[in-house]
Amino acid sequence: MTLAAVSDSGPLIHLGEIDSLELLSTFDTLLVPVIVYEEVAAGGVPDGLADRSYELLETDKNRIEGEELDAGERAAITVAEERNVVLLTDDLAAREAATDAGVEVRGSVGVIALGYGRGLLDRDEAVSRMRALQRKTSLFVTDAVVERGIELLDET
Repeated sequence: MTLAAVSDSGPLIHLGEIDSLELLSTFDTLLVPVIVYEEVAAGGVPDGLADRSYELLETDKNRIEGEELDAGERAAITVAEERNVVLLTDDLAAREAATDAGVEVRGSVGVIALGYGRGLLDRDEAVSRMRALQRKTSLFVTDAVVERGIELLDET
C-alpha cells in the first residue's frame, strides 16, 4: 500500500525536536507546501529535514477558511483534500477542519505509531519517543493522548 501525506509545520518541528524526522520515511510521498516550509524555516529548519525526501509545492492557502487556522494549516488541508492524502498536523483546529472535509489526519504521535507498524522502531523505542514528545518538545500533548498512542502500538 502506498502512503502519501502532506504536513503542516507542527510535525516537522516536533519530530525534529526529538530527532525523529526519519519517521517521515514511513510515507512513500511527503508533500510540504512552500508556506509551511517558510514557517518552519523562520524558526530554523530542524536538523535532519534536509535528509528527508519531500516535494515542495505551491498551493492556494485561501481555499480553506477558518480564523483559528494559520496559512500553513490552510494550505496543507487544501493539498490533503485535493490529492486525497493524509494530513500531518498536531493542531486541534486543523485536525477538526480536515476531519470535517473528510481528510485522514495523523499527528506526531500517530507518525511514531506508524513508524512502529512499518518496522522502523521497536515498541520500547516508539513508547520512548511518544513520551519524549510530551517532555522534550514545544508540543502540548496530554497523558491521555500519549497513552492512546501506546495502545495503538498494541493494535497494529
